[in-house]
Amino acid sequence: MAKTSIEISAGSLSAIELFYDLSFNERNVVADKCRGMKFAAGDTITSHDDVDNDVYFIISGRVRIATCSASGKEISFRDQAAGEMFGEIAAVDNQSRSAYVSALSETVLAAISAECFLWLVDLYPSIMTRTLARIARLVRLLSERVVEFSSLDVRNRIHAELLRMAWQNMDDANTATISPAPRHVDLASRISTHREAITRELTQLSSSGLVHKGKNSLRINDVVKLENMVQDTAGTYKK
Repeated sequence: MAKTSIEISAGSLSAIELFYDLSFNERNVVADKCRGMKFAAGDTITSHDDVDNDVYFIISGRVRIATCSASGKEISFRDQAAGEMFGEIAAVDNQSRSAYVSALSETVLAAISAECFLWLVDLYPSIMTRTLARIARLVRLLSERVVEFSSLDVRNRIHAELLRMAWQNMDDANTATISPAPRHVDLASRISTHREAITRELTQLSSSGLVHKGKNSLRINDVVKLENMVQDTAGTYKK
């Protein structure tokens, strides 16, 4: 794990969702408990089965959370961007890491020990509320994935994953631009298929006009239509 240590201030934490409700002085309390670190693109931040249980806040950059199957195949869970956090599960249950995290770009993080994190949860009710809401969102997301893998074919799983990405990158009420465009191998990893299936379906969606593949972006031209396609096969589907 290659990293460069940096200083964390109250201002550094202002864009972290967990601390939105804190005052400047309260964020100073948090900053005093944090360690700052910078990672280059491709660096491993945490590894599967690591015994540390620090919680990480993403100041800038993007990270990928993934694991490996017994055969060595990478299974990608999700990507996270500035303002988000990861590692809170290990802090809460005091178990080893269930996945590994790597930097997708140059990434600056603030890390806090599990002991200090739980102290902050007790100290500030807003942190407790936001932490519980985040864990609830993760449970709902995992529940959706279980339904998808048990009931949808590969083509429909591709649609569902594109819809999730579209919701996170909306341009207006009905279009979205995903930039940089997801690599086909990464999409395949997320939905447990092969790259060729992704390429084939994206080509068909492009031919129909639903998506447009740019040089380094993927534009969804009709998010509502994509949402309807997913709902027709998966039933009610929420953001």
